[in-house]
Amino acid sequence: MSAVTLARIESQSGDRFHSLRFSRDIELLFCSDYVAERVHRIVVCAVVGLVIYDLVHFADLAMVPDRAALLTVFRFMVFSPFVILSAWAVRRWPRAWLYDLLCVAVAVLGVTLPIAAVVHSASAYLLVYQTYNSAAFLFFVIALRPRFPAILAGLALMCLSHFTATWLTGDFDEITYGGIVTFYLTLSIFLAVSAYFLERTDRRNFLNRLRASLLYRQLESNAECDELTGLGNRRSLARIGETIWRNAGAEPEVAAILLDIDHFKRFNDVHGHLQGDACIRAVSHCIRNAVDPALQVFRFGGEEILILVRGQPQQQVFEMAEEIRAGIEALAIPHGGTERGTVTASLGVASALPAETTLEKLLQRADEALYAAKRRGKNMVVLAGASDVEMA
Repeated sequence: MSAVTLARIESQSGDRFHSLRFSRDIELLFCSDYVAERVHRIVVCAVVGLVIYDLVHFADLAMVPDRAALLTVFRFMVFSPFVILSAWAVRRWPRAWLYDLLCVAVAVLGVTLPIAAVVHSASAYLLVYQTYNSAAFLFFVIALRPRFPAILAGLALMCLSHFTATWLTGDFDEITYGGIVTFYLTLSIFLAVSAYFLERTDRRNFLNRLRASLLYRQLESNAECDELTGLGNRRSLARIGETIWRNAGAEPEVAAILLDIDHFKRFNDVHGHLQGDACIRAVSHCIRNAVDPALQVFRFGGEEILILVRGQPQQQVFEMAEEIRAGIEALAIPHGGTERGTVTASLGVASALPAETTLEKLLQRADEALYAAKRRGKNMVVLAGASDVEMA
């Protein structure tokens, strides 16, 4: 879903939507949603369909007793096992194309078997008996509900099978046979038109759900994103911290790098708050480019920025902090209010096992190391616990 945008979703209300086809990426999502919903109810459809289909066995006994034995074989030894196997296959391999293919196969087989069995029957009730196949048409479109192309293919094959078998019975005169053809063609047209509009509604509802999901994610992302820098905010930090400390026993060492821009109040006094914002953005961008994209970076407050590092040795984290410090200095942003003349930053580094401390205590140690860096002259990195006389 990451590649799907709101703009792409809006574009689907055009021609592709009316032709019941989305662009490739959205169509894949639709097919996944489609088959998941069908798999969820396939067992119910199979059970209900088999109960109805096999109950017609009593009509077989009453209307075509001369073909009852063959119909018993067709219903209970051919069709029923095929439906069960098809339902198992769809649950085992949930694919949209497989579901559509098996729906068509079940529908065509369900229509063909009973009418083919009575081709040479001497029953006087064949006209009434053949109308039972209309239930198979309805069940195929309304209950199974494959995608529209499969419905068209299925209805065409079902009609072809039914028309061929009823013709081969030789029991119907031309006018009666014409009535049968007209009835099933009319039924198929109505069902096809209904299926088209039903799938359009399904696709529209899917787009609405997809749009709502993306909007929610966007709102959720915005709620956890600092507007000025694009970094995570305190809310994002709280959520990620909760995730880490929830599984504290299994988490590796976590390090916090806390950064503060040196003499930032003086920078604002000299250059103004708009340039101050630009300075914070530039420093944030520098940090984001200097660290692994998988790391969490937050605007901790004002000109303070926090980086959480998981599973890396303390010395490696210290070296990362030093690279960040050097990168900010290399930006050479004019300060005008310090002896160095350019913007610099001080950093404090602290690390610990989550099982042995809390996020608040880890940040407090990083903050103490940061202010130690400030006391020592700024523009440096200090590791929590280092001696006051040790210089980074």
